Amino acid sequence: MRIGFFLLFLLLTATVQSQIKPFEITGQIVASDTGEPLESATVYLERERDSTLNTYTISDKNGNFELFGKTYEEKLSLFVSYVGYAPHKQIVAINAEKIELDEPIALLLDSNALDEIVIRSVAPITIKKDTLEFNAASFKTRAGATVEDLLKELPGVEVDLEGNITVNGKPVNKLLVNGKPFFGDDPTIATRNLTKEMIEKVQVMDTKTDAEAFTDEEGDQENKTVNLTISEEKNKGTFGRLSAGGGTDERFEYAGIVNRFDGDRRLSVLGGGNNTNSPGFSFGEIQKMFGGGSMVMMNSSGGFQIDDKAFGFGKGIVNSRSAGASFADAYGEKMDLSADYFYSGANSMDDETIERENIFPDTRFFTNSTASTRQNNDLHSSNMKFDVKIDSTFLINIKPSISYGTTESIHMRDEVTLTENGETTNQSTLDNRTNSTSKVFKNALDITKRFGDRGASLAVNINNEWNDLEGSDLLNSETIFTGDPLNDEIRNQLTDRNQTFNSFFGSVRYNIPIVAKEVFIDLRYSYRADTRKSLRSTFDFNENTQEYDDFNSLLSTDFIFKNNRSTPAIGLTIRKEDYTFSVSGSYMNRVLETTDKLRPGLSAKQEFEALEYNTFFNYRFSPQKSVYFNYSLNNSPPTLEQLQPFEDVSDPLNTIIGNPDLEPINTHRAYVSYNNYDFQKGTGVNFYSNFSIVNNQVTPIIFFDENLKRTTTYTNVNGNYNGYLGGNYSKSIKLDTIHTLKVNAGIWGNLTKAINFNNDEKFASKFISLTPNVGFTYNWKDVLEIKPSYRLSFNKNEYDIDIFEEEEFISHNLRFQTATFLPKNLEWRNDINYNYNPNVAAGFQRSSWFWNSTLAYTILNDRGIITVKAYDLLNQNTNARRSVSQNYIQDVQSTVLQQYFMVSFSWKFNTLGKKGETQTGSPFFFF
Repeated sequence: MRIGFFLLFLLLTATVQSQIKPFEITGQIVASDTGEPLESATVYLERERDSTLNTYTISDKNGNFELFGKTYEEKLSLFVSYVGYAPHKQIVAINAEKIELDEPIALLLDSNALDEIVIRSVAPITIKKDTLEFNAASFKTRAGATVEDLLKELPGVEVDLEGNITVNGKPVNKLLVNGKPFFGDDPTIATRNLTKEMIEKVQVMDTKTDAEAFTDEEGDQENKTVNLTISEEKNKGTFGRLSAGGGTDERFEYAGIVNRFDGDRRLSVLGGGNNTNSPGFSFGEIQKMFGGGSMVMMNSSGGFQIDDKAFGFGKGIVNSRSAGASFADAYGEKMDLSADYFYSGANSMDDETIERENIFPDTRFFTNSTASTRQNNDLHSSNMKFDVKIDSTFLINIKPSISYGTTESIHMRDEVTLTENGETTNQSTLDNRTNSTSKVFKNALDITKRFGDRGASLAVNINNEWNDLEGSDLLNSETIFTGDPLNDEIRNQLTDRNQTFNSFFGSVRYNIPIVAKEVFIDLRYSYRADTRKSLRSTFDFNENTQEYDDFNSLLSTDFIFKNNRSTPAIGLTIRKEDYTFSVSGSYMNRVLETTDKLRPGLSAKQEFEALEYNTFFNYRFSPQKSVYFNYSLNNSPPTLEQLQPFEDVSDPLNTIIGNPDLEPINTHRAYVSYNNYDFQKGTGVNFYSNFSIVNNQVTPIIFFDENLKRTTTYTNVNGNYNGYLGGNYSKSIKLDTIHTLKVNAGIWGNLTKAINFNNDEKFASKFISLTPNVGFTYNWKDVLEIKPSYRLSFNKNEYDIDIFEEEEFISHNLRFQTATFLPKNLEWRNDINYNYNPNVAAGFQRSSWFWNSTLAYTILNDRGIITVKAYDLLNQNTNARRSVSQNYIQDVQSTVLQQYFMVSFSWKFNTLGKKGETQTGSPFFFF
């Protein structure tokens, strides 16, 4: 019986497919008043009976267009849209495979007389100067789809598993809602909580500062901003989501967000927590159920963050909690206010095993260690932004922010060092207990004034920052040197730490138009003063008093480091319709001063002069195709640690001696990129390459004694360089009206040369890596999605001395993702990862299968979702990894989240709608 139904299904499918007619329509768009061709006009086809979008394209610089598609219809409606001209509509008979329009389509200028022409359709894509605009209603998604689902349907837009967005290969680094930030800098809070039905248009533009947008200047052409516009009728009401779940191995999650929109006024409140290594806002959803963001950062102050927002995420297994609120409003036409507050907390645990092979010209030895870390963090942060528009020519932006954080941690480590023959030279144990408190205040003031209508402007920028970190460390350590007990080191110490950072930056910039709105001279002066203070008071345990009161001057410091620089600059900018060119040069006078209050004889002061350059060229062949080039020469100072001219013996196995004679680092950088996306053919190509040459690179010089105890100092070297290149190709193929196939292929490569020292012997190392990848996405609309992908990583180390052998390492990653959407309310997703690292050391797991699976069932008219999750179904999760540098090969394996099962429930509510109207949802979530 099943075979019979299957054969019948195939027969019906074949019959339907045979009725689909492929077509190609060509023509030209011109202006009726001038007869000139119109580039970037939107041309699209719709079905007459229900206005379903069939296909669309953009006219080229000669006004020509090609429409490719398939249809069952005998006739289709052809629409043409272009800013400043009245929309055009005509009926086209699909009576041949190739259809050439006899006459050019002449668009009439838009005027009041054209108000009688009523065309109910809206162009799916519109190009307005430097803005690409998508009409959300033209792109079909499943019921209840989020903004992220919508973005995935837009041509040239890619969204990865972490929610990172790229448009035509360029990353999106800012997301706005109606032109304003939505809950800070994390775009996923908007893309995964706002529904597609709320959105009227999706606008994509180059990222600009407030001042650049106000003066209509060029922005950052290598990064994009996405603005989600909500129609006025849907911008009033309450919406949000609540979720909770529990599972095996005591796993849990809970999260909630409530938003109140009322025109320009927006208020959002959120909170969440889990012990599944998620940032705290998973809501039981499928896409964001398996862990955190793309970049996790932690530092000695106890601060921790994911991407640009702190969420309480750490190493190992993390129990995190978060809460926050965000507010935005407009006060008349002259003032906008936005503010947010976040609390993030986390308890983390991590156990780590490291095996390192240290490779140097005259020796080779091994370091094996095991470590355990337990850490508690709490962080409060608040940001505000005032935009005051005095008049149409005068703008003031004020952005203060504060944060307060605390950290408590326990770190224990056992380590042994072995010779090449396997003999023990030293071994050590460490028990370090720390606590710290960090306080940060920042403020930025921008004043922008425009003059006349030629493009002249004056911009004043003032930034200041105050950062205070204080804490204490309780250390018990034992370092034993085999065969040389006189060098044994046993420590029982208490250290009080206080580090402060004060910074002031001010700049004045005057933009002078030479040719109105096209050629500008840019005059600028900036001054920056940074002061770092590092006070560390170490006390040994006194057996007589049983107190930590024996001051240890060798391990104590009282440093002040000042870095002051003044920089006048001049630049030239040319802005044309097809290209932008800019070149600027600056003269920097830098003064570095180190003061050692404990050792006055080690204080030093140096003055440097340097020239800096920056130039870029961007050429737009069309709105979809462009090339960008940038060259810069930058100057940066050594760090405080590298300059401190005293013996830092805080690490018994590595004495560090700074070099106060170090010079600043000069970096030459050249970058080029090419981007091309054909909307009609669904083909995208992007290429990028960067090459940097570093002069006066600060490089460590390492000396070893007979116990393999190190002494490290620093020097400047020339000859270092780094280059990378990458490219991606994507192709969307519309197999028929319900089946699509996307192909993605890319490659990334890196070449690095580093000059190194060992026992005063100079050598060079080269690191080469190459990572090709390929992936496919097959989509059967509302039925099935399959995404296989493969990535190969190849790494190679080369040396210019014979004692070192070339090292090569390969790793493989195979990923297979599936999603089914039948029956209607059931969604089943699988994510299978296979990793193979054949070169890791014996005892480390070389290969693993990692399989996550989720079933989600929608109830309550699409407002509720019951989710069953299976994490690491095969119980093989591992993070064994190999890393390589110029002088070591290291294998690391640490704690990972392992198999668990969880059931969760998520509920959405929404009262957004027309005035006096509400949609189905909660009747009691109001502010």
